[in-house]
Amino acid sequence: MKLRRTAAAAAVVLAMAVTATACGKEGSPDDDKQDKDAPKLSYKVNTAADVKDSPVWSKVKGKKIKIGTKADQPGLGYEDPSTGKRSGFDVEIARMIAAELGFDEEHIEWKTVPTEARETQLSSGGVDFYVGTYTINDERKKQVDFGGPYYLAGQDLLVDKDSDIKTPEDIKGKKVCSVTGSTPLKRIKEKKYGVAKAKAQQGYQLCVQDLNNGQVDAVTTDDTILKGYAAQNDGLRVLGKPFSEEPYGVGLKKGDKALRDAVNDAIETHQKNGNWKKAYDATLGKSGIPAPTPPKVDRY
Repeated sequence: MKLRRTAAAAAVVLAMAVTATACGKEGSPDDDKQDKDAPKLSYKVNTAADVKDSPVWSKVKGKKIKIGTKADQPGLGYEDPSTGKRSGFDVEIARMIAAELGFDEEHIEWKTVPTEARETQLSSGGVDFYVGTYTINDERKKQVDFGGPYYLAGQDLLVDKDSDIKTPEDIKGKKVCSVTGSTPLKRIKEKKYGVAKAKAQQGYQLCVQDLNNGQVDAVTTDDTILKGYAAQNDGLRVLGKPFSEEPYGVGLKKGDKALRDAVNDAIETHQKNGNWKKAYDATLGKSGIPAPTPPKVDRY
């Protein structure tokens, strides 16, 4: 594997290395770049919005809507620690939904929610909805409801641009990094993949550092997360050949069907009017991988 120890690569690695692995904030030399690259998108506010049958919407009508998301995922959900501004595809999806529900930017209260607290925050009213690489599955549906999916992610591989890894099958005998306890790490350990070593790290930014330093041959997790890192690092690329399905949904309080219907309407509206693709192109699209076809909303 070709080693890249240039100043540019080192700066990106340093930026990633200080990202919190669970629920803290990150700071980096690339913060100005993040803010500068934040998509300049806007969405018309639906001033006639009326979801009166929704207990959550009725509670926040005329006030502020609290939206939960991630803050440490470049291209998806990122908060610039110096300005407090949010950027990323998930953030844009949240803004679209808020606009359809009648809330402009000044009436959005963003809240960084760690993965393990999502269900609790939604159930307790800590946030009114959540957008942050939240995979829809039957187990979670027992505790919360979901709008969407708004994106169909899948486990993929991040490699050097000059790597001989072209397909998932090519990782046989290679060293691959993912996060401790994650589903991608468990999957890559399966015998059929034949990796020489599955390395566990406490955060994906550390895996990317290992990749840049030549200590591993690939990093694996959801393609959305990998696209964010590829967009930051010219020497890396995402294969673009997912080998799992991870439907991302909007987390909602259990039982609020009216709000779920309104969120689904919002997602479909912005898929059709082109805003979904514009948001992708301005965020995850910077990885060089074209926008996929938006998934069909599941109105269960």
